[in-house]
Amino acid sequence: MSHPTAPPPYSDKDPLYPTQPAGYGGPSSYGVPGGYGPPGGFAPPDPYAQPGGYYPQPGGYPEPSGQPGTDGRRNQPPPMPMPIMPRMPLNTGDGDGFGPTDGNVEFGSWDSLSVRHTFIRKVYMIISVQLLVTVAIVAVFTFVEPVGKFVRANPAVYYVSYAVFFVTYLVLACCQAPRRRFPWNVIILSIFTLAMSFMAGTIASYYSSKAVIISMGITVLITIAVTVFCFQTKVDFTSCGGFFAILGIGLMLTGIVTAIVLAFKYIYWLHMLYAGLAAVAFTLFLVYDTQLVLGKGKNSISPEEYIYGAMQIYTDIVQIFLSLLQIIGSRT
Repeated sequence: MSHPTAPPPYSDKDPLYPTQPAGYGGPSSYGVPGGYGPPGGFAPPDPYAQPGGYYPQPGGYPEPSGQPGTDGRRNQPPPMPMPIMPRMPLNTGDGDGFGPTDGNVEFGSWDSLSVRHTFIRKVYMIISVQLLVTVAIVAVFTFVEPVGKFVRANPAVYYVSYAVFFVTYLVLACCQAPRRRFPWNVIILSIFTLAMSFMAGTIASYYSSKAVIISMGITVLITIAVTVFCFQTKVDFTSCGGFFAILGIGLMLTGIVTAIVLAFKYIYWLHMLYAGLAAVAFTLFLVYDTQLVLGKGKNSISPEEYIYGAMQIYTDIVQIFLSLLQIIGSRT
């Protein structure tokens, strides 16, 4: 039996073997002369196709948080979506709050305006020093690339700083003696500030410098607006201790669930939802704590609790910054 030396001609009745264009000499991995595809009319894979073309990638579109930032840094999700902390509003004496119950909240105005003014100046001087330290550390982690690469390659820095922050926060929030006794209160507050600054710097290292600067600017505007509002408003947020206690517990439980879910699979919208809720919640906490410090509401912080007042307002400001950073950083 003789075998043909040329491919069969094209026939309309048999379209399974279409004629190749003139000059076609592509490789044939199926042993068919002339470079024809496999039987059945299926075209062989293009050996010259370039990787990463216009075909959709597996798993859908890449998340915005994985796109390169303006300074070449990839905005990767941080080790945890947000620092999860137990929010402890002061107990107002009627059982509608948490935190210390040893008389550090007083009802009504203080006996002397000068005492209150001195207390406010002391609190805001401490907060100013804390924020300066935090801004300096965040700037180093953001703009010094070797430091940023080191903390991104070693997530243990974040977890150690978070553990120190968590322990010192509980000590200052729940224990009267260390909080009021000098110099232990200053030492513990300094450790707390450094731990939270390192934690904020580690998270900031995952985002572009543009996102960090924008988030800082918005945080400054929110802080100024809240402070002016607390000076001018007649609405008393200090009488809503129960609401803020429930809000703090809900935020903490939501953060724990979010961290567990994101540890197994990163979900962009869930991360952004929690960051948005945290930004709103800590703005309300900032209003509450500022009014407690200013003493313009039904309840106010005792003049001896300047460490507690500074710690709470400082924590609120840093948490607002971290929440905004995760929202803005995912878009830049």
